[in-house]
Amino acid sequence: MRNKIDLSPNYSKKTRKHKDIKFVIIHYTGMQSEIESIERLKDPKKKVSSHYLINRKGQITMMVNELKTAWHAGKSRWKNFINLNRYSIGIELENKGYEFGYQKFSNIQIKSLIRLCKSLKKKYKIKDDHFLGHSDIAPLRKIDPGEYFPWKKLSKYNLGLWYKEKNQKINFKKSKIRYIFFQNLYKIGYRYFSLKTGTIKKDKKIIKAFQLRFLPKRVTGNIDQKTLKISYNLAKAITS
Repeated sequence: MRNKIDLSPNYSKKTRKHKDIKFVIIHYTGMQSEIESIERLKDPKKKVSSHYLINRKGQITMMVNELKTAWHAGKSRWKNFINLNRYSIGIELENKGYEFGYQKFSNIQIKSLIRLCKSLKKKYKIKDDHFLGHSDIAPLRKIDPGEYFPWKKLSKYNLGLWYKEKNQKINFKKSKIRYIFFQNLYKIGYRYFSLKTGTIKKDKKIIKAFQLRFLPKRVTGNIDQKTLKISYNLAKAITS
């Protein structure tokens, strides 16, 4: 299927350098149709856009030139990067989202996404663990691409971080569990929390963002043994 171009006016005019592009951020549209999604991404009043949109049939539409800064990430953080629009390519996947009826992503849609991500990775020398979801970089306000997004499948193509199953039990004092878990998350790249103190509401949102990605069948907002173990193994695997 041939790609389309349907450019949006919603982008920052300054041209980026290749070396500025360090991340790919994946979203879902959260709209009722592809047409409605494209109209929104092109509406100057909405002030939102992405570089690409992939519909459920796998067709890729370019919305913004890669070397321009699209407005898709909003207020966001990952590692030492703030406001990731400046450093990323944004990809929207057509999906009605939680508001209109969250759907499993189609196989051909994910196939097109993998093809596009592999191309972007090679072109901009993007690190394996710099393929992220909107909920990773803005966990207090975003939940997309959600629990149906196949991060494990993408990781087989070195597109995004995943963990190795290990048959170990991790024993820590109950009073230390929150600190150790969030210490692991900080090393992985998550932000918007304090290692020393936190509120239950804020903590739950960040825990859920982590679980949406790495434990999608158990999104509880609680740090159980499995959640802690995954965070521990991911943090140990981080090399940069």
